[in-house]
Amino acid sequence: MKSNVDIYYVEEGEIMQYVRCKIEQEIATVVLSRGKVNAINEAVIDELHDCFRSIAGDTEVRAVILTAEGKFFSFGFDIPEFLNYPKESFIRYLTKFTDFYTYLFMFPKPVIAALNGHTIAGGCMIAIACDYRIMVTGKARIALNEINFGSSVFAGSVEILRLLLGQRKAETMVCTGAMYLAEDAYQMGLIDQVSSELDLEGSARKIAGEYAAKDGVAFRSIKKLLREPIAKEIVQREKDSILEFVDIWYSENTWKNLQEKKIST
Repeated sequence: MKSNVDIYYVEEGEIMQYVRCKIEQEIATVVLSRGKVNAINEAVIDELHDCFRSIAGDTEVRAVILTAEGKFFSFGFDIPEFLNYPKESFIRYLTKFTDFYTYLFMFPKPVIAALNGHTIAGGCMIAIACDYRIMVTGKARIALNEINFGSSVFAGSVEILRLLLGQRKAETMVCTGAMYLAEDAYQMGLIDQVSSELDLEGSARKIAGEYAAKDGVAFRSIKKLLREPIAKEIVQREKDSILEFVDIWYSENTWKNLQEKKIST
């Protein structure tokens, strides 16, 4: 059995730059580490997807914790970088991004999101695709706030959010762009547990251990039965939603907002 071993999953001979994974007692901990706000770009998604594919094939891993370094889980897309993307390249990235959260949504092993700080927009989309969410109390907020700068969201993120919150609460969240503290997010059902910063790792490992103790084959079957209809709906609608997202993203009003604020989504 692997114990307390840091593993850097390798793609084409290169060590991953932004993602690392430690496997200990049948639990893999995947850590995102990309600057202060853990902004998501194409390289981050490629590394996360490669990492989770490797974990899926590792028979010693029975549960996964997904977290990040610092005070941010992720503040979302790397806006300054994507301002330099032509439409075709941005569509390529968005396809990778939505493919990843759909893969995570259907991942055959339990995934616990340990939200160590702000979990905004693209970061929130990844978090809600996990099986269980623990978030730190304090100033950290979670949101799908795209509407606040004139952007849309994706069909897949809406379907997953509707599963978690129901239609009305999902509408309120995405149509207002409200940013929720952990306690408020727990009350509405967006997260499953609130934790102090000091207890976050221990709480995540406890939940991961409880999941790991379940029969893995049975878990995979039950998760597929519960989520496959939603995943099929996502696949059917996602391409059109990406194209609509891009049309809005490059529209005059939204493009101006992005250039002025250079914020992360």
